[in-house]
Amino acid sequence: MFALPIENYQLKGLGERRGMEAGAVRSGELKAARRLAPAELLRGVVRREVGRGMLEMRGIEKRFNSSRVAVLTGISLEVKRGEFVVVVGPSGCGKTTLLNLAGGMVKPDGGEVMLDGKAVEGPGPERAMVFQDHGLFPWLTAASNIEFGLRMLGMRRRERRDRVEAALRMVHLGNFGEKLVHELSGGMKQRVAIARAMVMDPAVLLMDEPFAALDAQTRTLLHGQLQELWIQTKKTILFVTHSVGEAVRLADRIIVLSAYPGRIRREIRVELSHPRDFDSPQISELVRLVRTEIEEEVNRVNREMAGDEWKPAASAHLGDGFVDLGGSI
Repeated sequence: MFALPIENYQLKGLGERRGMEAGAVRSGELKAARRLAPAELLRGVVRREVGRGMLEMRGIEKRFNSSRVAVLTGISLEVKRGEFVVVVGPSGCGKTTLLNLAGGMVKPDGGEVMLDGKAVEGPGPERAMVFQDHGLFPWLTAASNIEFGLRMLGMRRRERRDRVEAALRMVHLGNFGEKLVHELSGGMKQRVAIARAMVMDPAVLLMDEPFAALDAQTRTLLHGQLQELWIQTKKTILFVTHSVGEAVRLADRIIVLSAYPGRIRREIRVELSHPRDFDSPQISELVRLVRTEIEEEVNRVNREMAGDEWKPAASAHLGDGFVDLGGSI
């Protein structure tokens, strides 16, 4: 894990930001900046972070034309700066819609979405999204995919290079920048997608089941690496998943949604330090708690819609301590 630097240099874009007066960055400072941890290089400006990333959703209502029931209703959620919040719930409860509202990709029918006190009117670079499908350009290398957004911003080549190199190191792909997408494993592709989002230095990172398509071993590895990344950068993260184990492993706070219509059923605060021991008894107990909440919600919906109720049968041969952390509902 990288240690954060104690230097307090004010280096804008590592000396290459447009409009900077010639000679404003001394060579010693530039050399020091190049020794910084990737988390610092990614910010583009080596400075003490100004607080940003407060995401607020107030009284959100959302209904699609073809639906008789609102997708979301009465949603009021505050994600504090630097907080890692995970949203779970049964299928169809509006988790992804909630994320799309936060990203400005759809507009609420009622209520408002605010980021740092300003209304969210549409997509913007201060909110970066990572999807289940990595969405990488197959004709570009890993480094070029990460660099793409920076090029669209008109950033100069040398600064782009520094940021991309730092982003690759941060996701442990320092030696894979020149690989094409088809030469990367599934886990590597998702790490490139995360690096592509992080290199833009967003205030909020929005993640929509980014590890759902991966095998269990790779998923566990990326859980640990995402924790490391969050500890380094303290980005505000709003994360959607079907996996209860994933939610408990990552979250500071878990939001359990009900369905038809989607409402906040319960908030569960996870008072465990990061990085977490995935096999600890506390993790297992929280998994049981969250899973019970979702099972109860699924049964409520089944009773109301089909007069049916389902509950998993207790296993006779597994001990009380066994919990499949990779499972989902």
